[in-house]
Amino acid sequence: MYYCFVPFVAWFIAGTLKYLINKFRFGEQAAQLIGNGGFPSNHTTIVTTTTWLIGLREGFESPMFGLGVALVMVVIFDATGLRRYVGQHAKNINIINSESTIKLRERIGHTKVEVIGGILLGMLLGYLIYIF
Repeated sequence: MYYCFVPFVAWFIAGTLKYLINKFRFGEQAAQLIGNGGFPSNHTTIVTTTTWLIGLREGFESPMFGLGVALVMVVIFDATGLRRYVGQHAKNINIINSESTIKLRERIGHTKVEVIGGILLGMLLGYLIYIF
């Protein structure tokens, strides 16, 4: 049960931090920016927190840690690759359909800085959960 609770803690903390950063940067638009994209990457924080905690508790040589690292890599490649390209396509589609009232969400993927922020936050959270 312990490991099942950790992703929710990481999601809540990363999401709250992301909202506060957006509130500082964009003011009232912060509520509209909730979701995918932005700093730090929620997905990366969630999988990194859980994986790092597994490494600390079960050992960095354990099969579960190795599986966690593989999952972290998939999430990072997805966030900085496919999802980022989907956001760029959405931006171009919105330009082409500028007269449409329906706008596609453009902030879907992440920059490398946003993903690194998620990794660092995940490692910090994993360590803090481990020591407490």
